[in-house]
Amino acid sequence: MKPKVAVFDFTGCEGCELNKLNFEDELLALLEHIDIVEWREAMDDKSDHYTIAIVEGSISTPDCVERIHDIRNRSEILIALGACAVQGGMNAMKNQYPLEQVREEVYGCHKDLFPTLPALPLSRYVRVDYEVRGCPMTKNEFLKILTSILMGKKPIKPTHAVCVECKLNENECVYDKGMVCLGPITRGGCDSLCTNFGQYCTGCRGLVDEPDVEAMLAILNRHGLSIVEAKKRLELFNYENQAL
Repeated sequence: MKPKVAVFDFTGCEGCELNKLNFEDELLALLEHIDIVEWREAMDDKSDHYTIAIVEGSISTPDCVERIHDIRNRSEILIALGACAVQGGMNAMKNQYPLEQVREEVYGCHKDLFPTLPALPLSRYVRVDYEVRGCPMTKNEFLKILTSILMGKKPIKPTHAVCVECKLNENECVYDKGMVCLGPITRGGCDSLCTNFGQYCTGCRGLVDEPDVEAMLAILNRHGLSIVEAKKRLELFNYENQAL
């Protein structure tokens, strides 16, 4: 019997889910090995049990908390998909403000109809077995991780920085082009996708283990950003990271 796979979304733009629909030939090949039993964006079917639950988005409401616990209880394996699910993503920037202020700013006089919580990654509420990082996640990494799981192997978790992949791809450093980049402290695994196309790294994959944040701030400052601006760059996808 094929593994039963379900896809869920919480607080986020759902871009990672849409990215999966762009897999085309790869998606058809995957369907030979899995049964997708629940996926709001693609089908109406539902299931009571999942071999693998793939979950996008951060947890930001009491309803989200209840739902993620229910999904975890129904799942053998849970994969956090994308920056919001893994780190809290850009949603977590709201956590720097009082929640009452956030509710009033967004919902105005209807604020009491919308309970809210700090935007947090899935791992703050339930056990996460595997992570697919990025905003959005990259196709190749998702396929590698899912294929490894289906083969009964443990996926390799990148520990190096994006700079390593950038050098392996023989890219010209974007700092030499007058840009600023978070590649030196951002966790790799994306094959330096953005810098391959001449763009700078925004840090969407989260930080490497034990990042030298002070050195990164100094580099950004030396290349034209104020310390306040530099910290905002680091916080864009990493507000919840204790290193900041």
